[in-house]
Amino acid sequence: MLILAIFSLMTAVAFPAIKITPLLLTRVTSIAIFYAAALSFNGTYIQAIGSGVGIYSGLFQVTSVSQSFDGFIFLVGAIILLGWAPVTNKVLGQVQSVFTALPTIPEYPLIILFTTCGASFLISSADLISMYLSIELQSFAVYILASLYRESESATSAGLKYFLIGGLGSRLILLGSALVYAYTGLTDLESIFSLLSVGSLNNLTEGLGPCIIGLIITVMGFLLKIAAAPFHNWAPDVYDGTPTIVTTWLTIMPKISILIFLLELQSGLSFSGASLTLMFDGVSFDVWKNLLLMCSLLSLIIGTVVGLAQYRIKRLFAYSTISHVGFLLLALGINSEESIESFLFYLVQYTITNLNAFLVLLAFGYIINLSKKSTDIQFIVDLKGQFRSNPLLGLALTVSLFSMAGVPPLIGFFGKQMILYSATHRGYYFLSLIAIVVSVISASYYLKIIRIIHFEESDREGGGSPTTSTELKLTNVHSFTIATLTMVIALYVFKPSILLNSTILLALTLFNL
Repeated sequence: MLILAIFSLMTAVAFPAIKITPLLLTRVTSIAIFYAAALSFNGTYIQAIGSGVGIYSGLFQVTSVSQSFDGFIFLVGAIILLGWAPVTNKVLGQVQSVFTALPTIPEYPLIILFTTCGASFLISSADLISMYLSIELQSFAVYILASLYRESESATSAGLKYFLIGGLGSRLILLGSALVYAYTGLTDLESIFSLLSVGSLNNLTEGLGPCIIGLIITVMGFLLKIAAAPFHNWAPDVYDGTPTIVTTWLTIMPKISILIFLLELQSGLSFSGASLTLMFDGVSFDVWKNLLLMCSLLSLIIGTVVGLAQYRIKRLFAYSTISHVGFLLLALGINSEESIESFLFYLVQYTITNLNAFLVLLAFGYIINLSKKSTDIQFIVDLKGQFRSNPLLGLALTVSLFSMAGVPPLIGFFGKQMILYSATHRGYYFLSLIAIVVSVISASYYLKIIRIIHFEESDREGGGSPTTSTELKLTNVHSFTIATLTMVIALYVFKPSILLNSTILLALTLFNL
């Protein structure tokens, strides 16, 4: 469906006689992605998918997890596109800027479709070649998206930095894949795992040791792309420099596809009986698990402690994202049935909560209209007194922040509770204690934003432009999206069975129970 949409939009853009506005192209793209999501969810009813179906000569492996998260990725991507719709007012031309308007280039929907296709291909990849081509298809489109606003110096700088660091991650993935192929002669992941399950792994220089090094380098490249500590330094600068709607895409879409791919990579290792365990003087060392758990520990600490010093809101959200990645890697590293269930649940709730917070932040930027140059919210203090001016938006952002902090009975609390339960149940008491402490500490900077929104007086009361403050309104679609996501976050406790049962069933398919 997405391939058909790409060719259709390419044809429509290529004809100069056909005048299609960027807004119309964006809405058509959103409808196409919604339809692709519906087709993906319908595909989960195919019985053969439960055990996995290889397609295109084994380059891709379609499973229940990949098919379900295909639909989820399409659904989230279509919702993010809805946020591009500008505010409606009769003087929009007077306040339009490079950060408020829709992109003026008609190729923008094509960029979105390409990066969505890359994400969809990645989570179904079962070969080193398809893996690398998928991550590059997704990454190149995201690089263009990050530097889309050519008139903005900060966006151009952030896009260039993202391109250079993302290129480093891609080179690591390519280097690791080359090492694996050089020492095995294979590109099919299932065959590589089967070879590892029967080979001897006594050290890193003999036998299949270099193959393990290649796989670890590949995983490090993926960890760099999701900004897991200690590979996180690029994320705050890039998130802060790009416009808010682009930051929303960067902080959600690549992480879903890469984390699901790492999950399926780990399940492939476990299913085939392969192990990345080295033996040193009779002592075993699991390289895969210790890499994930070490990155989890560093992400939890760095994302929380450094976030305390931030006064720019998107940099704060960047460090908050790093902390959330720490929770996800903790669940992934434990690799039990309970932890994988909590991993899937946490990934879904993180996506919903983050998406709602950024859509509200985008709405505040549209409504406040900070200046004629940019209506992006840059600083936390820009949100002073917004609960009095826009009580519903202030309440929606408060609910999202409380959920990120893990305050019951919001959906974020249940995500953290499930991960901590699975960690303590498996004996990871130290990591569980660290996760609890950083959750309490991180609540302080979420509460700081809430205090500024609700209890501090706005510096612009009476001094702003009357036209922009009274006539700017959000589109109905944007408002409805924020209201729906807020209700999902707040009212999940009354109907938890839908999401819980889905994650339990997906975890069971991975463990073949």
